[in-house]
Amino acid sequence: MTTSYPLTDAPVSPHVADDEQTLGQFIPLLYHYNMLQDADRVGAFREAIDLVVQPGMHVVELGGGTGILSSFAAKRGARVTCVERNPELVACARRFVGLNELEEQITVVRADACEFVSDTPVDVVVCEMLHVGLLREKQAQVIAAFKKNHVRKHGPKLPIFLPEASILMAEPVTQSFDFAGYHAPVPLFHPPRVDQPGTQAITTLSPYANIAYDGTIPMKFNVRQDVTPTNNGQANAVRFVTQNVITVDIDSQRAITWPNQCLVLPLRQPVKLTMGMKAEMSFHYQAGGSVESLASTLKLVSIAR
Repeated sequence: MTTSYPLTDAPVSPHVADDEQTLGQFIPLLYHYNMLQDADRVGAFREAIDLVVQPGMHVVELGGGTGILSSFAAKRGARVTCVERNPELVACARRFVGLNELEEQITVVRADACEFVSDTPVDVVVCEMLHVGLLREKQAQVIAAFKKNHVRKHGPKLPIFLPEASILMAEPVTQSFDFAGYHAPVPLFHPPRVDQPGTQAITTLSPYANIAYDGTIPMKFNVRQDVTPTNNGQANAVRFVTQNVITVDIDSQRAITWPNQCLVLPLRQPVKLTMGMKAEMSFHYQAGGSVESLASTLKLVSIAR
């Protein structure tokens, strides 16, 4: 049985549509290929879903895309509601669910995840609207809205959230911005490894936010923190690192994690750092905001001792 949930079909202004494309809210099907073949992402979520989801549970996936994470819950015997706003992906997810013979277990619903309210209580919520630093995508807003709507309709008991938490970190680095002999300091992404070629850490990696999705989720980050160099170097950029704890396997005392790609943002002016001195790193931005909004506030200043 398919339940219909309201979604306005009113025209979207060009400005709003441009923002949604830029900030990652309407990701075309073409780009989902990269997510489907990301073995670390898919494997970590499948392991967490296999651990947490039990037969007979009601699982909701917010921002379901092609429906692959919903399929893992369905194969565990859950009843799954896959919520997706993009009409292109809604059609594709329904087709893929049919191709995988999971239409009895999964209902794909076209709805805005911030407005979706389940008719029945939800046991587990899967939401992978994640971007480094909680930038671009609306993970924070979607989960906060879902919790408010769910509590209003079904009472104070919250479902389990996958991921359970995100840890946001940053560090000044020396970054190579040379491309075939051409110096171009541009924002860049690299795989989630601290030993990335071309990037040299100068300080320890500093957490600036620990977010538990079943608690209060910050919508703004105003960061000003001291950093202590562990190496001598010219800091010309700041690297942002996000580690997501999808769930914790209590029996084996092990966290199932998935890191986002690292984001490296160039500083307007390089800062010489030496061991034994201190520096202050500062920036501010809104959850779901653009990379540019963060980059424009980024500062690093040395502090004389």
